[in-house]
Amino acid sequence: MFRSGSSVLSDLVSAFCHLIPSPPLATRVRLIAMSVFTSVTAEQVSIWLKRYSLGALENFVGIAEGVQNSNFFLHTSQGAYVLTIFEQLVRDELPFYVNLMAHLARHGIPCPAPLANRDNDYLGELQGKPAIIVSRLAGKSEATPTLGHCAAIGAMLANLHLAAQSYGGRQAHSRGRVWCRETAAQVLPFLDDEGAALLRDELRYQAQHRPGDLPRGVIHADLFRDNVLFDGERVSGLLDFYFAGVDDLLFDLAVTVNDWCIETDGALDAERTGALLAAYHANRPLTVGERAAWPTLLRAAALRFWLSRLQDFHRPRSGDLVVRRDPAAYRTILLARIAAGIDLPWIASPSPAS
Repeated sequence: MFRSGSSVLSDLVSAFCHLIPSPPLATRVRLIAMSVFTSVTAEQVSIWLKRYSLGALENFVGIAEGVQNSNFFLHTSQGAYVLTIFEQLVRDELPFYVNLMAHLARHGIPCPAPLANRDNDYLGELQGKPAIIVSRLAGKSEATPTLGHCAAIGAMLANLHLAAQSYGGRQAHSRGRVWCRETAAQVLPFLDDEGAALLRDELRYQAQHRPGDLPRGVIHADLFRDNVLFDGERVSGLLDFYFAGVDDLLFDLAVTVNDWCIETDGALDAERTGALLAAYHANRPLTVGERAAWPTLLRAAALRFWLSRLQDFHRPRSGDLVVRRDPAAYRTILLARIAAGIDLPWIASPSPAS
């Protein structure tokens, strides 16, 4: 008999970890406070699965941790998988991300591996939208990472950057500088005078001070705590590659540090930041130019997520179950980075590359 998930949000926040026992399947998957924009029925998923050699559907449940796509855990007679229905990306945009995950998985990065259907295609269509099934990774996310967790993710991020160097696909980071300017114009009318002044000032600062000659490559661009799984202090999974693209590698590091090493007041914890950066530096040595640009890139990363949360809050998309994250959190982080100036944690006595 088909079964769906219960609405126990605290269990689901550990994305891609454990299937949750549940009551009989309702007509549609509906979970409290989830980001599920497109609902599907058990019958629709069962029919769609016939295109794959993955066995019969046993249960499925919506996943809490998506704000861009609709995600579901699938459990079939042959194993556990993840189904993603893409809400914004069109089919022609998806091969870059799908093939990147396949490439990284082949190079030892623990990321979801796309599964081909009977026609040997990774991508299909469900409810009139592009859809994909990927492998489901073991482990759980860590809301309060230790120094060991921070060091592990720093080393893994460097390994990801190195493995991606041999990936043939090239696509600009979709949330880069142009997107920031365009999104700022959309959200400015919703801000009070103080917020609008802060946004204009930071856009001006970034235009004047962000270097154009930092090491670049394919970045993850969204490596938050809920996009990483651990087995103890070992990284067992990196999730959600659908913001990946070519940008400054240091920007990826700044996004990660701004989430993993944060204090309640928005400041950075020096020990966690140092552990993460030192582990990254050991695998991909950071340059003198990257050291000098660190304060600016931390501000750029805070700006990007303040803008996306402002956009989601003030211009939300329709959907059955949509999570809106508080924009004030990243405004606080941006203000903290501005207030810190150049007095920000770095690697203890590093030997930067030239």
